[in-house]
Amino acid sequence: MNNNNLLSDRKYIVGGFFILIACIYVARLFYIQIIDDKYKLDAQANAFRYITEYPVRGYIYDRNGKLIVFNEASYDLMVTPKETKGCDTMALCEVLQITKEEYLKRIKKASQAPNSPRKQSIFEKQMSAQTYAALQEKLYRFNGFFVQKRTVRKYPRPIAAHLLGYVGEVTKEQAEKNSYYREGDYIGVSGIERSYEEALRGKKGVQIAITDVHNKIVGRYMDGKYDTLAIPGKPLYCTIDVELQAYGEQLMKGKKGAIVAIEPQTGEILCLISAPAYDPNLLVGGKERSRNFTKLYYDSLNLPLLNRALQGQYPPGSTFKLIDALIAQKDEVINRNTVFPCSHGYPPMGGRPKCHSHPAMNLPGSISTSCNSYYSYVFRAIVDQKKYPKFVDGFEHWRTCVKSFGPGTKLGTDLPYDKPGNVPSVKYYNKVFGENRWRSNTVVSLGIGQAELTLVPLQMANVVALIANKGFYYSPHAIKGIGGEKYLDPKFKQKHYAYVQEAAYYDIVHDGMQGCLEGAYSTARTSIIKGITICGKTGTAENPHGKDHAVFSAFAPRQDPKIAIVVFTENAGFGGTWSAPIASLMIEKYLRGKITRPEIEKRMMEADLINSKNLIVERKH
Repeated sequence: MNNNNLLSDRKYIVGGFFILIACIYVARLFYIQIIDDKYKLDAQANAFRYITEYPVRGYIYDRNGKLIVFNEASYDLMVTPKETKGCDTMALCEVLQITKEEYLKRIKKASQAPNSPRKQSIFEKQMSAQTYAALQEKLYRFNGFFVQKRTVRKYPRPIAAHLLGYVGEVTKEQAEKNSYYREGDYIGVSGIERSYEEALRGKKGVQIAITDVHNKIVGRYMDGKYDTLAIPGKPLYCTIDVELQAYGEQLMKGKKGAIVAIEPQTGEILCLISAPAYDPNLLVGGKERSRNFTKLYYDSLNLPLLNRALQGQYPPGSTFKLIDALIAQKDEVINRNTVFPCSHGYPPMGGRPKCHSHPAMNLPGSISTSCNSYYSYVFRAIVDQKKYPKFVDGFEHWRTCVKSFGPGTKLGTDLPYDKPGNVPSVKYYNKVFGENRWRSNTVVSLGIGQAELTLVPLQMANVVALIANKGFYYSPHAIKGIGGEKYLDPKFKQKHYAYVQEAAYYDIVHDGMQGCLEGAYSTARTSIIKGITICGKTGTAENPHGKDHAVFSAFAPRQDPKIAIVVFTENAGFGGTWSAPIASLMIEKYLRGKITRPEIEKRMMEADLINSKNLIVERKH
């Protein structure tokens, strides 16, 4: 009896033991299959490959439909570190022309956070066609590696680098801020590429491929049922004239500075040139791009990556006198026949600012001769009006009026780096000179566009567009259409009005600007174009660090203006010698499509002002 009970107890113990083992197995299987996805991921990784399909980035066209940016195929070598066991490392290093140490370094980086040994990441980016072909032949030997097709930018003409901008890799910080991107994706870094990134990039898709034990793709999972297609980026229609842009860049070779041209009637940017420029194709590719960027970045003499048209803050020089002439008329402190004395300079200040020799002039004559003395009187007449009991009130009135023309404000352009320039404030001068310790004669150089006053070339061009329109401007913009529609942001259809609205005041200023080229004491006579009436203004922007800068602002034709332009040439002295001829050539090129003054064109094309040691600095205007 006892033996039977003992056997019965043993039976239950053994049965319970097997049941316990079975429960452990079931629990473990439940944990592996339901809770822990490690084995699931490993199994899927051996059978499936999730391939990101990158969309084609949107093309960019000029205002006449000419293609200026497109894409070409590129290939990235991807790696999943967990799957690289058995990879023919030496053969891979030989194909990629890297060392074993470099290979291990990259594998280690791919295995670390935010990546994971089970996640795909880029091992070699933007491979050449030759490398890609060599790799394809041996890919079966490289466990854990596969090739992913992408596209990179291509520029059929080596122009407009600063306007178009360039594309670079997404950083860790950018990927953390925006869930759309992964580290290593491409994103617009500057120019139009940056401003219109969301429209240009499109939307990524995913393809689930089935792989065999040799790492080869053998089909699509469920015949592609769960794949998502990439949506291409939208094409952009730019406002620039690619022929005018290319011509301007030719004219600015050997020079530092900027050219900006605007269509006054719309605010569309016709060209935006920063010199020295660079070929945008230099910033495309893998290793080549990195080397080229480093070279451009460390070129401290020429600063080719600096967009002078949008970021270069310069004194506007005598081109600023046009604004003072309009404000003073509106305030009724001068009129067309007002004459101020000039004895080679501003007499009350001991002849400073200095001026060149010419007879006393009325208002239009003061513009055509660019009289510094005249606009010193004008500035003080505006600021020292008796209706302002305090001097600072008159100064603030002048400053507010100036800002209504665009200086000292952001213009609302669709390009990055919309700098406001600087119109100095009462607070600033109180800090410099002390409260109530400065007067209009202390800062009289503001009246001729000097002192602390600065504008960027885009603002200078916008001011002359406003003057051409007789009192208003549209925010300058570089894109007029997105996708299949000629879409324009409503803000670019809104008029911005200046303090001066009376057409009669602008007519008087236009007379003076026309006289700048055609008058008896003109400062830009050599820039006349037969059959086209140009209204212009020369300027010399003082440079405390070297030779003065040459400036020329203009619009044409006088009746029904089609183009407003500013040319700013660093260290070139008098505006009538260099900037005015370049501007007149640009105007003729745009309005007629051809040049009738080949001798002037030749002189501008061949001039190397960067390396010239004998550049003549002429009289200041």
